[in-house]
Amino acid sequence: MKIKILCDSMCDIPEEIKQKDFLDMIPLTISINGKEYKDGIDFTKQEFYKVLDSSEILPKTSQVTYIQFKEAFEKYVNEGYDVICLTGSSKTSGTYQSAMMAKNDVAGNIYVFDTLFLSLGSGQYVIKACELVENSDLPANEIFNKLEDIRESVNLFFVPFTLDYLKESGRLPSVVSFVGNMLNIKPICTMEEGKNKIVTKVRGAKQVASKLVDMILEVNDNNLESKVLTIGYGSNESDFEKLKEEVAKRIKAKEVFITRGGSCICAHTGPEILAISSSN
Repeated sequence: MKIKILCDSMCDIPEEIKQKDFLDMIPLTISINGKEYKDGIDFTKQEFYKVLDSSEILPKTSQVTYIQFKEAFEKYVNEGYDVICLTGSSKTSGTYQSAMMAKNDVAGNIYVFDTLFLSLGSGQYVIKACELVENSDLPANEIFNKLEDIRESVNLFFVPFTLDYLKESGRLPSVVSFVGNMLNIKPICTMEEGKNKIVTKVRGAKQVASKLVDMILEVNDNNLESKVLTIGYGSNESDFEKLKEEVAKRIKAKEVFITRGGSCICAHTGPEILAISSSN
């Protein structure tokens, strides 16, 4: 049986993974100044960073709809595929629920997986699913089970370089944002039980890269030789060069991928962001 991997655009994945012919990404909708755009289709990530810098109104994101999922499921089931669909966290978006509703209305082998992460964290599951499709003869239901098996190994840390976007989206109190920006404090965030959580803070951008590497090493007992590492950024290429240097100096991993923060994530964090993620 042929297998098709679907994911939504809350999953930030490396370009070489996105180009796999058995993978398809279903876009969320981004509303900018009253106009709606399909994430990753109507503009590139780099174009969206420019929009964020120039727009006075915070863009809004809308979940993938039931209809979008139903049409995709029907298309691939009718083409003879078993479908594995991976979504961003059900705790932050209704996209997973939309996928489950559509699955229940389509006859076929469809497996919907809630990553309980966003961005690079969700991307780790997509990378793993693609690896299993390419390098094993496992059926779709067993690949789905293998994704459950790596939950405990998935880690994500990310740093927004300004707190303004988190404040505007209601994810951070105004006074915390004001003081944090004034003192140049950068929060290091993770996700627990599907929700964002600030785990520590650093003062100044210069410390961010080394702290991210410290933290990913710590949660992996200082050994990532058997792990997949993904590092990511937005519009801040010079900050990313520092992270890349730290990773090259201090981490030996099974594989290292690079990606950029997508519209769904950067609409809430701002275009300047660094992230690091690992998994089995």
